[in-house]
Amino acid sequence: MVETVKLHDKSFEIFIHQDRIAEAIKKMVNKVEEEVGDDNPIFIGVLNGSFLVVADFVRQYKYNCEVSFVKMASYVGTGTTGEVKTLLGINEELKGRTVVILEDIVDTGNTLEKLIELFADKELKALKIATLFYKPEAYKKSHSIDYVGMEIENKFIVGYGLDYDGWGRNLPHIYQLKE
Repeated sequence: MVETVKLHDKSFEIFIHQDRIAEAIKKMVNKVEEEVGDDNPIFIGVLNGSFLVVADFVRQYKYNCEVSFVKMASYVGTGTTGEVKTLLGINEELKGRTVVILEDIVDTGNTLEKLIELFADKELKALKIATLFYKPEAYKKSHSIDYVGMEIENKFIVGYGLDYDGWGRNLPHIYQLKE
């Protein structure tokens, strides 16, 4: 296991091992299966960061389900712009469906708020939010998060789908910015 990595001009050190990530995803899958079950939910991944979360999550989900993606952008470098843009929207018919948004990380909640707006007029049966990583110190919104893989401190992280200016998504572990 590589303890530190250099991405562009910054160094990152190991923070969360891939085994803990797998445990957190399994915990989320179990809770969603308990509450949603065989309701044929549609899981919506938020690109680009959530592609590994979604893949690992749905491979373990034992009931019928569908998968789709939206693409949102709010980060430049290691900081949020505060503005969330929708780059790719939903094409599926969602009326009467249970939608579970699968996020890689929820920090400020800006992207989550924009997502909730996207689904507000879709006449859903239910809208649930699941995130692998949650930063309670950074979260500034009021919407509740239904399923949390793990709470983490408010530090910039990369790996397992998360990036720093496009690099680091392929790392199997989570790394944090080295101080």
